[in-house]
Amino acid sequence: MSANKNNEAKDRLLLAMLPHVVFDGWSQESLAAGRCDLEQETLDTALLFPRGMKDIAVHFGDYIDREMAAELAKIDLDEMPIRERISTSVLVRLRLLSPHKEAIRRLLSFLTLPGNHPVGLQITMKTIDVIWYTAGDTAVDFNYYTKRGLLASVYGLTILYWLSDTSQDYSKTNLFLAQRINDVMQIPKLRGKIVKHIQRLSSSLNLFKRSAF
Repeated sequence: MSANKNNEAKDRLLLAMLPHVVFDGWSQESLAAGRCDLEQETLDTALLFPRGMKDIAVHFGDYIDREMAAELAKIDLDEMPIRERISTSVLVRLRLLSPHKEAIRRLLSFLTLPGNHPVGLQITMKTIDVIWYTAGDTAVDFNYYTKRGLLASVYGLTILYWLSDTSQDYSKTNLFLAQRINDVMQIPKLRGKIVKHIQRLSSSLNLFKRSAF
């Protein structure tokens, strides 16, 4: 099976499984029910997802990443400030996740199980990479890790807030996300102020040393 055909088969099985996750969680029961819904289509689940639920969880993240990238390609992000590009990307992703909100809740429970934490990290960091690259970031230095670490924190907090948000059109989540991004954007300014303060303090100490001797 070609890579594209393999990916298409994974997508079909994932989408067939998701409605059952609401009732049976990320489990073999949900997978079997989804495969059954595909009726005459024969799929080797062990071949498609050798690690079972872990691989399916990773593929779910990848599926939404691809959908998000396709939606963002329709938007002129280049005309936006960087913070707006990031917030737009996250909001587009949340819109794509909305039909699967309960499945996301079940997924987070699955990822808290012993041994599943690396899977959650893998999914999150892949998404953060897609968001930053789509926003036009090409950093390969230390900023690469700083930006992704900060955005991962913002994204994780926003997902948790979104899960409990019942406001119309998730307006409260939009405000929450905007505030978190604003907080992160302040960090370079604060860091600059601290550096300047240290430099001034260092200069003062040097003057004191010279005058003391």
